[in-house]
Amino acid sequence: MSDASTAAVRPDPADAAQPQALRPRTAAVIPAAGRGVRLGPGAPKALRALNGTPMLIHAVRAMAASRAVSLVVVVAPPDGAAEVKTLLTDHALPERTDVLVVPGGATRQESVRLGLDALPPGVDIVLVHDAARPLVPVDTVDGVIEAVRDGAPAVVPALPVTDTVKEVGPAGPATPGAPEPVVATPDRARLRAVQTPQGFDRATLLRAHEAAVVGDGATDDAGLVERLGEPVVLVPGHEEAFKVTRPLDLVLAEAVLARRRANDGF
Repeated sequence: MSDASTAAVRPDPADAAQPQALRPRTAAVIPAAGRGVRLGPGAPKALRALNGTPMLIHAVRAMAASRAVSLVVVVAPPDGAAEVKTLLTDHALPERTDVLVVPGGATRQESVRLGLDALPPGVDIVLVHDAARPLVPVDTVDGVIEAVRDGAPAVVPALPVTDTVKEVGPAGPATPGAPEPVVATPDRARLRAVQTPQGFDRATLLRAHEAAVVGDGATDDAGLVERLGEPVVLVPGHEEAFKVTRPLDLVLAEAVLARRRANDGF
C-alpha cells in the first residue's frame, strides 16, 4: 500500500494497445467516514466484519478487481485514518492497485471532495463508491468505466424499482410510526434505484463539487452533476450491489458471500 506522498497511478494493462496519450487513468474514491448508526452500536459501518473481513476491505477489493482501476483513495473517519491504514496493510490487496488513505470531513460531500483533492495528476476518470456496497461485481464497475470512456460525463448503475412508491406530504411534528398523507404515486416504470460506483469525468465532478452548497440535500454525486445541467446516464446495476444499511442486510451479504464461495471458490 502506498501513502499519499508516494502513490503512483499505474497504467491499465487493458489499454496497452492504445497510445500513451489516449489511455484514460481511472481512480476510485471510497468515502468511509460515516458511523452507520442504523446498523446499531459498535464500529463505524465500513469497519463492520462481513465473513470475518471488514466491509471496507471488500469494497476496496471490488474496485481493485477492475484492471482499469489503478488507484483507490479511502476517505477515513477524521480520527481513524491511522486505524484504516493499518487495516489495509493487514489485508491482501491486488499489487497493481495503489491505495491512499486520507482523513474525511463532517459530511459525505466533504469527504468525497477531500478524496478528490488527494488524486494525482493524470487521473481522467473518477469512480465514487460507497463502502457500504461491498459486493458490487467487477462487471458493473467495468460497465460504468466504459460508459465514461465513451463520452458520458456522469454514469450511474441502477436497477428498475419493483415496489410501488408513494410520495408523502408533511404530517406535522415528526412522530415515529405516525400516519403520513399520500400526495402522489409516481409511475414506477420511470423510476430507478441507483447504486455505486458512480463514474465521472474528473473535471466535471470537480466542477460539481465546487458549485455545491454544503447541506443542500444532495444524496449522491450524480445529483451534484445534474445541478450543473450536465447529462447523467444510467447503465445496468446488479442485485448484489445492494447497500448494507441495517442488520438484515448483513445477513443477506453473508449469504451472497457463501454462495460465491460455493460456486466460485471466492
